Amino acid sequence: MEDNKRGKRPRISKADYSTSRSFSDGDRPARRSGAPQQGERRGAGRNSERTPYGERREGGRPERSSSYGERRSGGSSSARSGYSKPGSSRSGSGYGKPYKKRDGAKEGMDAMLRRKPQVNGRYSDNDTAPTEIKEVVRLNKFIANSGVCSRREADTMIQSGVVTVNGEVVTELGTKVNILTDDVRFNGQRLKGEEKVYIVMNKPKGYVTTASDPHAEKTVMDLLKGCPTRVFPVGRLDKNTTGVLMFTNDGEMAEQLTHPSYNKKKIYQVVLDSPLKEEDKEKLLEGVELSDGITKADELEYIDAHDHRQLGIEIHSGKNRIVRRMFEALGYEVRALDRVYFAGLTKKGLKKSDWRYLTEGEVNILKMGAYV
Repeated sequence: MEDNKRGKRPRISKADYSTSRSFSDGDRPARRSGAPQQGERRGAGRNSERTPYGERREGGRPERSSSYGERRSGGSSSARSGYSKPGSSRSGSGYGKPYKKRDGAKEGMDAMLRRKPQVNGRYSDNDTAPTEIKEVVRLNKFIANSGVCSRREADTMIQSGVVTVNGEVVTELGTKVNILTDDVRFNGQRLKGEEKVYIVMNKPKGYVTTASDPHAEKTVMDLLKGCPTRVFPVGRLDKNTTGVLMFTNDGEMAEQLTHPSYNKKKIYQVVLDSPLKEEDKEKLLEGVELSDGITKADELEYIDAHDHRQLGIEIHSGKNRIVRRMFEALGYEVRALDRVYFAGLTKKGLKKSDWRYLTEGEVNILKMGAYV
């Protein structure tokens, strides 16, 4: 009392920290306003009260508000809502383009084609090849140019006596006619030079390559219903073979593209039932024995480094089912066969079953015989 009266402060003894003391909820000392708790950083208290940064979680770190994207469990910044990784199925994110899986076989096939000269899209109608106009031509050529058949088939028709010139039956090969004045008839029907039409198609599976076959369920001609001109397919593709197929009513052009003496190149993409062994690849390049003679591949490549079942093969032979028979001779089964290149033509820009007319420039390049 004396000390208090004199204004002296009471003496406080030191706290004893040797023994721990626990507080119940009732006697815990009050926390001063603004004082940081144990484990908190100083100065964090004021920021934690700002609403844009959200409320504090346990541990004192501010939790992001929903406007900045909620975190998934795990806390990775790439997992915020509104973010989509490439290839993610999440929609509406607005981030980037969907991931596109790499197709090794397609890339390998494209690389093989880039080394070859191509007609498609590289020549305009102004790229013309000079052609001599003749009034007098051989009879078989006139028949072929009328769209009836090829020149070779026309020779057979002439010899069979079904062709007349100015009312007289002509059977002698090499006969010449004037395309402007002579009356040429086949089975009584007068022939005239039709406007030449050239078409390229991406043939689908399941269609027979023929102009007419009463026993076929579906033919490639069923896909050309929008073409008013009578045309025929140039060469053949098996029913289950897909890819480049040409149509025309130009018999002379058809013969140049299909006759073995012209050695027109074809490239196929092949899928086998099992990987092709290296020794069998060498056999195909050297030549394999078939029932109609020895046949070899001009080029043969693995188009997918990780899948040796997929190949690109270039040949010039026009024998029936030649690619399938070559692999079958070595014990392989061809599961899929797609012709991607024929005499400079490709199926570029054409979906299955689609077709288009060749441009004048493309036709002129084919007439020049630039691609073998």
